Amino acid sequence: MNKTNNIEWGKARMELPKINVENMNVKLSLGGLLLNVLYVHYGYFHQSYVEHSHSMKSYELHYIPCGQGILAANGHKYPILPGTLYMTGPDIVHEQITDLSDPMAEYCICFEVLAHTAGDDPDLSYIAEQFVHTSFWFGQDKQNLLQLFEQLSSETSNRYIGWYKTVQNIMEQIVVKLVRNYTNNYPTTTVMPLKTLDDERVVIIENSFRSGFRDITVRTLAQKLGLSVRQTERIIHHYFGMSYTQMLTKARMTTAAHLLHKTAMSVSEIAQHVGFSSLEPFCGAFKKYYNVSAGDFRAANRSDSLTPSFLASEISRED
Repeated sequence: MNKTNNIEWGKARMELPKINVENMNVKLSLGGLLLNVLYVHYGYFHQSYVEHSHSMKSYELHYIPCGQGILAANGHKYPILPGTLYMTGPDIVHEQITDLSDPMAEYCICFEVLAHTAGDDPDLSYIAEQFVHTSFWFGQDKQNLLQLFEQLSSETSNRYIGWYKTVQNIMEQIVVKLVRNYTNNYPTTTVMPLKTLDDERVVIIENSFRSGFRDITVRTLAQKLGLSVRQTERIIHHYFGMSYTQMLTKARMTTAAHLLHKTAMSVSEIAQHVGFSSLEPFCGAFKKYYNVSAGDFRAANRSDSLTPSFLASEISRED
């Protein structure tokens, strides 16, 4: 179906974003429902669009951002005002009559149902069922769809990095909010997925080395995780690519470097703060880690010129 004889797509009587997507291959998957986007248009009705209907698998979503008119469908007439949203699905004979003194603009998306099977997610399955079984709906949009259409226009016009995936995401949101309009924000029965046990353990490990490393041992960390010492060592290596000892050293040294650079604490105070019982082992560990003594590191930072050996050492550790 081609509306170009009756609608001037993208003709800007007002400063509204333009969309004209016909050749882009966009498919949406929601709860076992696979949709093919046949086209997305935006335009003004400068004459009425005659009575017509769509194929058995086609659903046409209409959103009116401005202007006025009348929709004739199913033997009834419906007044079209700014913010009107309506769906005309398979075999719904309808006619769009514009008010020539205030021509209506329209965002229009035509979806083709490619497949509809049972889905695993109750929410998405419900959305799919509502979409497929609602061949006609008319009302005022209460989900701020205009914002999504404007975002869609921006993505298709500017084509920034990731734009194609973003377009798919926006269209999926449009379908979800369409069904929310149908159902007046039907409440969900789905429980949000919770973190896995491994996810929780990763957070515990990160927090332990970020703020509790001065007193932590591999045994106390294992107790927090509910694991054996050997299992704890394995999970640290799996998720962080280093041993417990390497993680502890990194936490101590990076904290020490920060304190040397940002505070007036003495080297002895810093050594104690990061978990060393005396100054000598701290100085040895710091020099081994950064290839520069704690005193020289502080002096270099105070003059705003880090030594090449320190920079090279730190960069190599981050890589």
